[in-house]
Amino acid sequence: MRLPARRLLPATALTAASALLTGCFTGTESATGTEDGKRVRVAMMQPPRSGLSPLSDDAFKLSRWSTAETLVRLDEDGGARPALATGWRQSGRTWTFEIRDGVTFHDGTELDAASVVRSLTEAASASPKPRILDGVELTARAADAGTVTVTTATEDPLIPQRLSSPQLSVLAAKAYSGKTVNPVGAGTGPFQLTAVHGTASATLDRYDAYWGGRAKAPGIDVKFVPDGTARAAALRSGEADIVEAIPVSQAAVLDQGLITEVPMPRTNTLYLNNAEGPFADPALRAAAREAIDADAIVKGVYEGRADAAEGLLGPALPWAAKLREPVARGARAGDPKGAAITIGTYTDRSEMPEVAALLQQQLQKAGFEVELDVREYTNIEADALAGRFDAFVLSRATVLDSGDPAAYLYSDFASDGTFNLSQFADKGVDAGLEKAADTEVGDTRRAAVVAAEAAVLAADAAVPLLHERVIQGDAAGVVGAAHDPRERELVTVNTYVR
Repeated sequence: MRLPARRLLPATALTAASALLTGCFTGTESATGTEDGKRVRVAMMQPPRSGLSPLSDDAFKLSRWSTAETLVRLDEDGGARPALATGWRQSGRTWTFEIRDGVTFHDGTELDAASVVRSLTEAASASPKPRILDGVELTARAADAGTVTVTTATEDPLIPQRLSSPQLSVLAAKAYSGKTVNPVGAGTGPFQLTAVHGTASATLDRYDAYWGGRAKAPGIDVKFVPDGTARAAALRSGEADIVEAIPVSQAAVLDQGLITEVPMPRTNTLYLNNAEGPFADPALRAAAREAIDADAIVKGVYEGRADAAEGLLGPALPWAAKLREPVARGARAGDPKGAAITIGTYTDRSEMPEVAALLQQQLQKAGFEVELDVREYTNIEADALAGRFDAFVLSRATVLDSGDPAAYLYSDFASDGTFNLSQFADKGVDAGLEKAADTEVGDTRRAAVVAAEAAVLAADAAVPLLHERVIQGDAAGVVGAAHDPRERELVTVNTYVR
């Protein structure tokens, strides 16, 4: 979807933004080419949070660079398809996966059942577990050199989809030899991760022995650029070939033929601290919900390039709207009487501070006293997870891990969910989330997911604000860049720069 130009950034702002990237993509990074194309220069939004450990959200960077792979991949509809596994079957609590022959890791060792078991066991025993394994007790065993069995404590119809999560990537033994998981030179994808320079940059080279065929680009040069204006300037000036997450406010700066608006299963949500502080009172949570004008945020911050939320699941999952019924709220709005609250958010997505500022105005008008705490995400996540804010504004991918929203709902709203920013605990909601997770894939599961969503909304555990449409920039010479709503693919085996 191409977008019309709406607002131009002043030239002085462009100059300042471009200066932030001066020297980022220089020398052989931009000049080296092959018969297929040049190296791909990528400007990414968020720097690594955990040293590119696949057991963290950094796993999605490894996936977007096509360096780490999983047993299963997802098709456009969220169905499970072969990747490092060629097939699978279920028998009760056990799934059996056939491992692909002829695959080598980037260090030259061979993929086999033992290496798969090692990676899955590391993930299952990690603390905290990857989100995709929230509430899942998983044991992997090698039945023979080419077959792996995965057994869960209870029957889990979503195991193939779970194993598609980049957080369950299969890496060589060398990756697990230290105190933390190190993916450098340990993947199976068409690009080999060769160097990581902290939170500044990463380098990948083509892996010519890739089982899926030779990549068209000789390599990828990644820079982490949290500043959205700088990312937009990098595309406009030709300093980057692919730029992810261009801010809405910068879209008009660019040649409209270079940007693509990607509908995302991503919800901008205000998580309310249910455990302590003013929002432990259901009446004040209801007051906050009623005070919020999502339409004003969509128009004022996103310039209409977003959809006001009707629920936690947005238009990228059209079946949710068809199944959704009016929510029966559990509490009436009370009088805030000047209750003091602190809202936290982050600068990595440039719209977030603006959203928080509008929320501050709306909630103050309703009678709250509101302070904002805005930092880079890497410096605020721990405090948010620890419940140190009364509310937190987050842009959250709702099917990021498995292609199925049940895992997201469990992670964010189950009593033992590992991403429970709302500090929310409700036995009735837990039961609904468990039902959704246990139901077979299909219409019945979707109905259970929507019922669980309604239970979360009825308690005002969080207030969904809007659903984003992320904008990606591709330079004119870029061929074959992925535009993936799930944020799993970006540079693929078929991507290159002319």
